[in-house]
Amino acid sequence: MVASLHTNGEVSLPQGIVRYRDEGTGPTLVFIHGLLVNSALWRDVIAALSGQFRCIALDLPFGAQTVPLHADADLSPSGIAQLIADFLVALDLHDVTLVGNDTGGAMCQLTIVNHPERITRLILTNCDAFEDFFPPLLKPFASGAQLFGTRFADFLTWALQTKRAQRVLMATVSLRHADDETLDAYFSALRSGNREIRRDLIQFLKQVSNRYTIEAAKSFQHFQHPVLILWGKNDLFFSAHNARRLQQAFPHARLEFVSRSRAFVPEDQPVLLAQKIVEFVGESSAFGSNREERGESASEFVDGSAVSTTPTTKEE
Repeated sequence: MVASLHTNGEVSLPQGIVRYRDEGTGPTLVFIHGLLVNSALWRDVIAALSGQFRCIALDLPFGAQTVPLHADADLSPSGIAQLIADFLVALDLHDVTLVGNDTGGAMCQLTIVNHPERITRLILTNCDAFEDFFPPLLKPFASGAQLFGTRFADFLTWALQTKRAQRVLMATVSLRHADDETLDAYFSALRSGNREIRRDLIQFLKQVSNRYTIEAAKSFQHFQHPVLILWGKNDLFFSAHNARRLQQAFPHARLEFVSRSRAFVPEDQPVLLAQKIVEFVGESSAFGSNREERGESASEFVDGSAVSTTPTTKEE
């Protein structure tokens, strides 16, 4: 299936209109993106999976959505988790595998803790967790919003007005060269002049705090479902130490490191990610609480082939 950069559905929630892409049939996968991107992040993963799964990816109010939410919508991290839960209810989705990246991974953590009813599997790629929401190099996004409000969004728009600047930003999170169409999919909304899009972004950034992720982590032990953590090894922002902490915090979690990938695993290794999702969903009944099933040894994958299965005790 050809990867699409565009949404094909929308739903009216209490928070406002949320657009999403909905492709394929089968077990349900729901994909959650991070800051300054949208559902297009998952395009190649969805193209590889839609023959076997129903793949749904939301456009969240993180600066790249095309429709703003209501002015009074709760855009705190817990509010975004509520939005995700409301979305699952509105589409009557059950037995959901929730998949998150970047800021979206933190939103997944809050969702499975506060609204776990419809979620039976969790997949996290490189993301915020524990004390690092945001991680140190990204804290200026939150502090800038808190200090300057929408003027900070105006600054981001000015800083990202050229394709060259957009590619420089993308290069910090992805090894893959971003083409013009992809850059437009991510940055056109922010650069459109729509003040409400910028308002949504700032309202979220102003409320980012690691108190949300620290509190959520206290309840991971109660999530009695399989968890897969796939972590890009070339990440500049999200610590591999936190990947290991996440794996240890969940009762039934497996951790695998992915070579040749920065934070945006869906951009850098979409085929491998799709392959691991297929295996994980198919084999999730094999996940148990003993050391071997919890994945105390981490595997490293290069271009879809396992090259090491030795225990990982330090960052390589």
